[in-house]
Amino acid sequence: MSQPTLTEKGLLTPENCMVAMIDLQPQMLFGVQNFDRQAIVNNNEILAKAARVFDIPVVLSSVETKAFSGNIMPPILAALGHPTPIERTTMNSWDDPNFVAAVAKTRRNKIVLAGLWTETCVALPTIQAIHDGYEIYVVEDCCGDINQLSHENAMRRVIQAGAKPVTALSVMLEWQRDWAHKGTYDAVMDIVRRHCGAYGAGVEYAYTMVHGAPPTLLPEFAPARAR
Repeated sequence: MSQPTLTEKGLLTPENCMVAMIDLQPQMLFGVQNFDRQAIVNNNEILAKAARVFDIPVVLSSVETKAFSGNIMPPILAALGHPTPIERTTMNSWDDPNFVAAVAKTRRNKIVLAGLWTETCVALPTIQAIHDGYEIYVVEDCCGDINQLSHENAMRRVIQAGAKPVTALSVMLEWQRDWAHKGTYDAVMDIVRRHCGAYGAGVEYAYTMVHGAPPTLLPEFAPARAR
């Protein structure tokens, strides 16, 4: 969708960044202990859907899919439009030349980065990308680790290296920034209602009870029938 150009002045805009999503795979999610696992999936859906709304380049990568980690989680693949992930053997995606080339191809210097686990698959590429001149925004609520200490140490390490901590919702709102930008407004509000808990419930309440809009109609659930 088209979007008016926003002033930058140190902020993220749809024109100045790309998104990297790393190793959002079942085996990696199984090991997460510091955050609610379903919340991590939900937050990555927010980030993925928002990237599509604002037409932001996404580099998706997986590690050892067949041998260990499993396929990228279906809700995230669906939110991204089913792209083909860059498959790696390296724990550190910045050690994989195909991943680095895909990031460089976007010609965006700011990387909004999410992945599992924080201390390895997020921290290592973040530090090396900063070394190579990129500006990194780690989407903390889209990441997770084997325990709270590991996650906190990783976040301290990347922040000390120069990364900026953000959340999925804060990134989407930074891309939108102005509610008068109607080209993306409805899509952003749809993401909020579907994924943002009390915020989404509040939006729906304001639309229907305050402004008199009809209730939001979501696609009906169609269960598979046994044959």
